[in-house]
Amino acid sequence: LRDFLLVYNRMTELCFRHCVCNLNYRLLTGREESCLDSCAARLVRANHRLMGAYVGLVPALLQRRAAEH
Repeated sequence: LRDFLLVYNRMTELCFRHCVCNLNYRLLTGREESCLDSCAARLVRANHRLMGAYVGLVPALLQRRAAEH
C-alpha cells in the first residue's frame, strides 16, 4: 500500500507540475484537463510495463537466492 501511494503521489505531482499553469481559477481549463489525462495515462502504462518486467524477474531472483543458501 505504501509503494502504491508513493507512486500515486509522485504521478500526481509530476502531471500537475507539467500540465497546470494557472492557479487563478477554481476549475481546470480544457487544455489542462486533457494534458492531465494523457500524462496520467502515459505514467500508468509505464508503471504497468515496469511491474510486468518485475513480475517476470522475481522467480529467477528467488531461485538464485535459494541456490546460494
